[in-house]
This record gives sequence, structure tokens and C-alpha cells, in this order.
Amino acid sequence: MVRANKGICKVVEVTHIETKGYDPEILYYVMNPILDKGSKLFIPTEVGDQTFRYALSSDEAQEIIERVPDIEEQTITDSKHRENDYKEAIKSNNPERLVSVIKNIYARKRDRLMAGKKSLAVDDRYFKLAEDLLYSELAFAMGCEKDDIPGLIEEKMAAVA
Repeated sequence: MVRANKGICKVVEVTHIETKGYDPEILYYVMNPILDKGSKLFIPTEVGDQTFRYALSSDEAQEIIERVPDIEEQTITDSKHRENDYKEAIKSNNPERLVSVIKNIYARKRDRLMAGKKSLAVDDRYFKLAEDLLYSELAFAMGCEKDDIPGLIEEKMAAVA
């Protein structure tokens, strides 16, 4: 399963939780995020696919990598709302929106560096988060290491250029 803001999670149990703050009548998914080893998520089974989705298949991951050059970067016209737009893209739990955010921030960082300016902390934070979420899911789906994904994407981008 993939949960927004947490990435790939392994469902380890479906159970009732007898702890304060949890309804003992409700079943919960107990999930371990692979990006945050040692942590656990408790998600009511009643919410279904509202907060998570099944991980990409190998074919779906390959298709996203193939389409990276064609996915438009996220357009953000109001700099005051930039962080909210980034948050919404992350919360969407949509790999294509993550690609769009990564492409947008990459272009912004490049333009700022060329103008002799530093990248913005908010851009750096969401760039890393979007990359971690996207690359870990693509790697999981394709059975490779997360560090292999940027090279695969760069190959596709270079082939188009």
C-alpha cells in the first residue's frame, strides 16, 4: 500500500486496538512505512482507499518513467501559495503529480542558481520529500534500488532532448 506522506507501507496486521484513543470496535490496518523504519501506522479499515492506494506494478512504474519527459511541471503562479500547492501534490498520493512537482522545483532551483541565488528551503524540503516518495515506490515496483531511479529518469530525459 502507498500512503500519502509516508510512501510504501507494508500491511502487517488487521486488528482491533485496545488502546486509549482508538475505538475497540473498529478494525485497523497496522502498517510499517519502508521510509520510516520502526514506525507504525494504524489506519481504520473503514476509510478504505481514501488515504492509501495499492503500490504501482512494475509495468505501471515503467510507464511513468517512460512518460516523465511528457509530464508537465506543476504551474504555480502565486508564490505565497507555493507551499500549499506542494502539500496538495504530496497529499494527492499521485505519482504523476510528484513528477510534476519535482520538475517544477528542479527548474526553479536551476533558474535561481543561474541567477546567483540560493535555492529556497521550502523548495529543498518538498523536492526531497517528493523524490523520496516517488523514487522509493518506483524502485519497489521495479525491484531495484531507490538510487537507480534518477539514472533511469535522466536517460529518458536525455533521449528526448
